[in-house]
Amino acid sequence: MIKVAIVGGTGYTGVELLRLLSTHPQAELTAITSRSLNGTPVAELFPSLRGHSQLSFCTPEIDQLAACDVVFFATPHGVAQAQVPELIKRGVRVIDLSADFRLKDISSWEQWYGQAHTAPELAELAVYGLPEVNREQIVTAQLIACPGCYPTAIQLGWVPLLEKGIVQPAELIASAASGISGAGRQGKTDLIMAENSDNFRAYSAAGHRHLPEIEQGLRQVQPRASSPAQVTFVPHLLPMIRGIHATLFARAVGQLDARELQQVFEERYKNEPFVDVMPAGCHPQTRTVRGTNMCRISVMQPQERDTVLVLSAIDNLAKGASAQAIQNMNIMFGLTETLGLDSLALLP
Repeated sequence: MIKVAIVGGTGYTGVELLRLLSTHPQAELTAITSRSLNGTPVAELFPSLRGHSQLSFCTPEIDQLAACDVVFFATPHGVAQAQVPELIKRGVRVIDLSADFRLKDISSWEQWYGQAHTAPELAELAVYGLPEVNREQIVTAQLIACPGCYPTAIQLGWVPLLEKGIVQPAELIASAASGISGAGRQGKTDLIMAENSDNFRAYSAAGHRHLPEIEQGLRQVQPRASSPAQVTFVPHLLPMIRGIHATLFARAVGQLDARELQQVFEERYKNEPFVDVMPAGCHPQTRTVRGTNMCRISVMQPQERDTVLVLSAIDNLAKGASAQAIQNMNIMFGLTETLGLDSLALLP
């Protein structure tokens, strides 16, 4: 059994980790931390876990965490930087769900997240945990930077096209919409359902902090001779709890037809257990991935012109966060990649 701890288990990604790890056949959850709720039974805060978790929240003690095989950080940005270095020194493997170690360019991270980075050497060490691109590096990684939710949906939609060099990399447009849980478990007025029900709105259109992560990941898969990917990214808030739908636009290089595009995606993802390339003409829906680690994708060429349209749908708390983190854990420890992640979508 893999001994597991979660640092910061009171948010939505934390409880999603708890839900999935509680029934994982090879994971033994030994500790979950929260300074403010120290001593509170997990099932008291999350009654959905009654009968599945006997743990109580505890304060994060380095010796207790270091006794684990892997520690998940489901903490706000900036927190993991303070605790991860000591765990790395002690040989513990770490999967961080925050953005602390996703960007290799530290100055860019500090600009977008508005604080000094205190562990830049670990950002260089970290492996970006998108299994469909970095599976081989994940196997031996000690520190995983789990991708953000928008970057997961968007990169998986564009990777096949950029790897082949068949779209203009400087003309990429992403319009993506997320459920409210993507903002975290915060009591902000503009995030409560009463302010968002029967409403649809864009936010951070002038610049969202997931943008440099998206561009960094896309540039990684491009052929060397290509000009670097540049993305116009506009996020939106949907009046629902969980799910992301990304509509991605790119301009084709040369002559392509819809059949060839479909073949590119089917070939690229034919061995990926958590990417479903839908039949030509289908439209992925967020409800078909709710509660799962699946990304459903379709590709089209509207009016047979030179615009390539990709639709990508994921659950922001699952493939966009906690389930993908467990997918990384499975790979790191040589387990079947789908272990503990084979649940079907909740429908309706």
